[in-house]
Amino acid sequence: MNILFLLLFLLSSAALALREPAAFLPALMDGAERALRLSASLCAVYAVWLGVLQIAKDARLTDGLARLLRPLTSRLLGVKDEEALRHAAVNFSANLLGAGGAATPAGVAAMRRLDALSGGRRAQAVLFAVNCAGLQLIPVTAVALRERLGAAAPYDVILPVFLASAAALAFSLVLLRLLPFGRRKD
Repeated sequence: MNILFLLLFLLSSAALALREPAAFLPALMDGAERALRLSASLCAVYAVWLGVLQIAKDARLTDGLARLLRPLTSRLLGVKDEEALRHAAVNFSANLLGAGGAATPAGVAAMRRLDALSGGRRAQAVLFAVNCAGLQLIPVTAVALRERLGAAAPYDVILPVFLASAAALAFSLVLLRLLPFGRRKD
């Protein structure tokens, strides 16, 4: 993918430099400045949400949500290992709250624990599929990007993003059921 982006950048840069050489450097600098401003605003959004998630962790709200999700997590992953289920439930709850970056450490810990279990391959595939579907109650990054770029109604994406990610999750779970390593050996 990086090669594709590099080729796209080089081709568009060459086209602009050949058509309007005087506009090349200002366009390059303007693009870099806008990218830097957007990156800074996204960093701010992540910092706020990571702070909120840390407060939720300190108040044991994520533990409570993880406890609520544990029966579903156990059924979904098909394992009984408490440590793996705890990490996976924290990962799911953080993703649901829109803090995908904060969910990563718990997801990695869950994957490592599942890797140590017999039959953990199926559970790892399910955990991976759930994370890739990106089911969120509030798509914080998308809303922040839309707000930053001046969308008239930045929050209008909440329902479509939720429905699309729920459909992706359902499709991936059905697909995993059909694949040989996705079937349980009960």
